[in-house]
Amino acid sequence: MSKPALTIWHNSKCPVCDAGISRQRERLRAAVAAGEIEFRDINLEPEALKACGASVDDVRRRLHAVDRAGALLVGADVVVAVWRATPGEAWLASLFGAPGAIWLTRFVYDRFADLLWAWNKRAGRW
Repeated sequence: MSKPALTIWHNSKCPVCDAGISRQRERLRAAVAAGEIEFRDINLEPEALKACGASVDDVRRRLHAVDRAGALLVGADVVVAVWRATPGEAWLASLFGAPGAIWLTRFVYDRFADLLWAWNKRAGRW
């Protein structure tokens, strides 16, 4: 079996993140079944992205993904890649991932991720 086109690392201990990943996994059911997209929980494999320079806390803070070529994507770039692969959501990738908009998408994603990180830390979710 070949490597997935995209392996997405997420934090299942964050209820917001877990719900979002569950939604996307369902929407990408055919791609997951075909082995094209893979969702992995960083809490089960905390050292998995160490070779890429990402710690478990990095992934708990922002989504990370590795593409088939081994390139690391982080944060909003993962979201755009997932939208691109999701039936009916490619338009979101085109809009929010466009060269003139991606910087704003990254900024908004990072601020939201910072808020989730602080909320989860206060709640003792890890």
